[in-house]
Order: sequence, then structure tokens, then C-alpha cells
Amino acid sequence: MNAPFRAVLSPCIGVCSLDDDGLCSGCHRTTAEIARWAQMDDDERLRLMEALPQRELRMPR
Repeated sequence: MNAPFRAVLSPCIGVCSLDDDGLCSGCHRTTAEIARWAQMDDDERLRLMEALPQRELRMPR
């Protein structure tokens, strides 16, 4: 099997529910980011991963 190595793993935790702002309550990505994940290169993925903790802090509990 010669599948390409993906260094940045998906932040998906299987809790898929969008809030009023369109963010997933599990991984804090938008639907566009989720759909595009497979096409992103590692640099793009890392930039997104760096933004997710701030999004999580802004989400209501």
C-alpha cells in the first residue's frame, strides 16, 4: 500500500453537531474546513489546528 503519509491528523472526535455560528461542537471547524480537510496540505492543516483552541474558548458551555 502506497498511501501518502499525513503528518497532521484530523481534530475530529466524532461529536458532530453545528452550533449557531456554524462551528462543530466537537472539533470547532466550519463545515467548509471539514469538507476541505482531505485537500489541505500539512501547512494549511497546522494553521487551522493552531486556530482551534481559541475557537473552543469562545464556545458556550
